Amino acid sequence: MTTSPAPSGPTSPGQDRPDVVGNRETARAARGTRIGLIAFIASLAALLVLTFLPLPYVIEQPGPVFNTLGEVKDAKGASVPLISVTGAATHPTAGALDLTTVQVVGNRENPPSWMQIVLAWFDPSKAVVPVDSVFLQGVSTSQRDQANQLMMVDSQQEATAAALRELGHDVPVTIQVATVTEDGAAHGILKAGDAVIAVNGANPADTDAMRAEIQQGAGSPVTLTIERDGQRQDVTVTPKKQTTDGAGRWLLGVTLQQKYTFPIDVRLQLDNVGGPSAGMMFALGIIDTLTPGELNGGKQVAGTGTITADGTVGPIGGIRQKLYGARAAGADYFLAPGSNCNEVYGHVPSGLTVVRTDSLNQSLDALKVIADGGDVKALPTCTAADLKKN
Repeated sequence: MTTSPAPSGPTSPGQDRPDVVGNRETARAARGTRIGLIAFIASLAALLVLTFLPLPYVIEQPGPVFNTLGEVKDAKGASVPLISVTGAATHPTAGALDLTTVQVVGNRENPPSWMQIVLAWFDPSKAVVPVDSVFLQGVSTSQRDQANQLMMVDSQQEATAAALRELGHDVPVTIQVATVTEDGAAHGILKAGDAVIAVNGANPADTDAMRAEIQQGAGSPVTLTIERDGQRQDVTVTPKKQTTDGAGRWLLGVTLQQKYTFPIDVRLQLDNVGGPSAGMMFALGIIDTLTPGELNGGKQVAGTGTITADGTVGPIGGIRQKLYGARAAGADYFLAPGSNCNEVYGHVPSGLTVVRTDSLNQSLDALKVIADGGDVKALPTCTAADLKKN
C-alpha cells in the first residue's frame, strides 16, 4: 500500500521537512569529524612533545662480551692478549671464560628518546632505570667514567691477588690513600699516595679491616702510621660522622686502594670498560693461563661478579642484561654471584644454565664439573627461595 504525497504549502510549527532533517544529520557528522580531527592533532602534538621532552630515565642493555682467554684491541687498534704473564710459565687454553658488560643508553645530559624508552620496556634484555640510579646528582659523566676506571684497576688488582694466592703465592698488601675530600676529616693531614702502615698501632690486613677499626672507635681520634716520600710518620685524624639512609658511619674522608706486591707480572688489557664486576672472570682467566689443562674443558662459560683478594665473590649491577649478552655470544653456562640470585631467577634466557657462586673456590669447583661433563644440574643455582630473601 502506498501513500499519497502531502500537498505542498507552508509547513506549520512542529512539522519538519525531510531536507531539514538531512541537514541536521550532515551538520552533526561534520561536527564529529572536526572533533576527531582536533583530537588526532592534539594526540600528535602530545606525541611530538613527549618525543623531545627530556626523560629522567636511561636504558641498560647487554654490552660487549670479552673472552679473558682471548685477545682484545688495545688503544692503537692492535690485537693483544687480554691476559699476559711474564716471570712464570703459561699454558695453552681453549674455549672461553667470558666476562660480560652492560651498556648504558643515554645520560643526564643526553637522555634517551621517548620511543627508545617505550621499545626498551618490551625487550626482556633491556631495563629502563631512573637516571639518578646510574648518574648520581652532582657527578658529571666524565667523573663517573673516572670512578669506574679506578674501580676497574682495583678489580684487576684484587683478581690477580686472589688468583695468585689460590695458586699458593705470597702476595703482600699495602693500603694506600687514593683521594682526600676537601671537606673530609683527613683534609690537610693525609695526601694521595700516602701508604697506611698501621691503624692505632696495628697493621690492618686490608681496607675492610681498617674501616672496621675506625667504626669501632665511634668517633675517637685515629692514629695512623703512614709512609710518605719514603719517610714514616704518625698522624692523628678525628673521624666525622655521616648518615646515609638512616645509618651513621665514621669517615676519614678518603678513598683507599689496596696495592699488592706480586711475585710475577700479570697484565690485564681491557680498554673502555669500567667498574669492578669483571673481577671473578679475571681471576679464573689468570688461573687457567698459569695452570696445565683447561678449566672449562674447552667449553664457553660466561660469568660476572666482583672479587676480593681472599676469593670472595660479590654482587654486581645489570645482571639480567649480562645473562642475555652471554647467551647471545654463545655461552651455555653462566657463573652468577649468589647475592644476585633474586634478580636472576625467572629471567634466564632459554639455553643458558646458571650456576650460583659465592667464592673463587666454588667457581673452580663448578668449572671442574662442567669440564668433566658431570651433572651440572646438581650444582647450586638460583631458585624461587632467593626471591624471598630480597
